[in-house]
Amino acid sequence: MTLIDSMDKYGTEDQCRNHLFNIRWPNGFICPKCNHTGYFNIKSRNLFQCKSCNHQASVTAGTIMDKSRTPLRKWFLAFYHMSEDKRGISALLLKDKIGVAYQTAWSMCHKIRHAMGERDEVYKLEGIVELDEAFFGSPTEGGKRGRGTDKTAVFASVSLSDDGKPGFVRMKVVETDEGESVDGETALKFADEAIAKGSEIRTDGLNIYNKLPDNGYKHSPKNFDPKKEPEHLHWLHIIISNAKALIGGTFHGLDSLHLQRYLDEFCYRFNRRRLKSGVFTRLVDACASSSKITYHELIR
Repeated sequence: MTLIDSMDKYGTEDQCRNHLFNIRWPNGFICPKCNHTGYFNIKSRNLFQCKSCNHQASVTAGTIMDKSRTPLRKWFLAFYHMSEDKRGISALLLKDKIGVAYQTAWSMCHKIRHAMGERDEVYKLEGIVELDEAFFGSPTEGGKRGRGTDKTAVFASVSLSDDGKPGFVRMKVVETDEGESVDGETALKFADEAIAKGSEIRTDGLNIYNKLPDNGYKHSPKNFDPKKEPEHLHWLHIIISNAKALIGGTFHGLDSLHLQRYLDEFCYRFNRRRLKSGVFTRLVDACASSSKITYHELIR
């Protein structure tokens, strides 16, 4: 979908609101409180009032757009820009494109990333899966690189198709105590969240992955030199490099507080890279179906 197509279809508040109505109630209005189907359309307040219990509902209630004062057409423009460009868009650039304050654009971007993360959480990798840990951020001056660093640790995994091409990818920031590194418990926790039982997981020879075969996974570890055997974990390392390039290029680095949502954005677009069309409408659906998150929750 081009930007012109998007504006033709979702250029007015009524068009956007009707689309959200059809996503939320595809078979007609159902009261979220009593399940009654009769309603009054209160157009002056953009609300739908149940004829049975008088509960009032809106198309944005409970979503990332809940109680937002930003016009829906600007939300839809933000959906378009965040779904169509594989490099993503910064809040600074988005504010100029849709005409909002920087704080509003920043909040919109992170709320959309929240919806992206929620949508991908329902999928699990299966079959042959590459798994490794990566480290994001710049080390302190004179600090170590790689494992044992004070940078933010991230588990990354990608499923492989029968011909060895990358399929679906998941990434997760590892929450560890200050000064602590990743361990077997955090590795197993990530595997349980992101990878289906019975999958064959390919890793390096690090011992933090030794618990995998005792917990329902086939484990294929390998001690290797990446320079001499670049084919091992080949696709995963390329994907991790692309994620780092996105964060360093488009967003010019960031702190660990918000890293997970940027990784969610990267994974969401990567996982839908083969779709010739429909990424935009899928993102609208994800945002209309996601749980709400407030600005104060974003900055914690």
